[in-house]
Amino acid sequence: MAAASKSTMSKEHKDALAQGRREGAAVRRYLEAISASRGKRGRKRTPASVERRIRAIDSELETTDVLQGLLLRQERKDLEDELKRLSTASDLKALEKEFISSAAAYGDRKGIDYSTWREAGVPPIVLQKAGVKRTRRV
Repeated sequence: MAAASKSTMSKEHKDALAQGRREGAAVRRYLEAISASRGKRGRKRTPASVERRIRAIDSELETTDVLQGLLLRQERKDLEDELKRLSTASDLKALEKEFISSAAAYGDRKGIDYSTWREAGVPPIVLQKAGVKRTRRV
């Protein structure tokens, strides 16, 4: 039985694979960020209002019973998580920039059209900056 020959990839092929991984990662990070930052119904919270509620919870914990204290601790933990999420909103601009440089090529390669990007939550202005055209597939 003949031994299997070992094929080597060309430098161009390796570079293309690396480029695809970079583009896919940029698209994934941006879509995750816009999904996480998507607003909820009701009054919008600000980092200041979240911090104010955390301070109020800390003072309530000094005088509350154990069961209410348990609920307040969970609320504080949830608010701390929300505060982290609110602080990552500033990172969205950097992720958006990466997405803009990658989206058109990634979408062309994967067959993703304008309406699918919009369904995923990408704003029209971002798609315009990325060079994704509003065309219909036939």
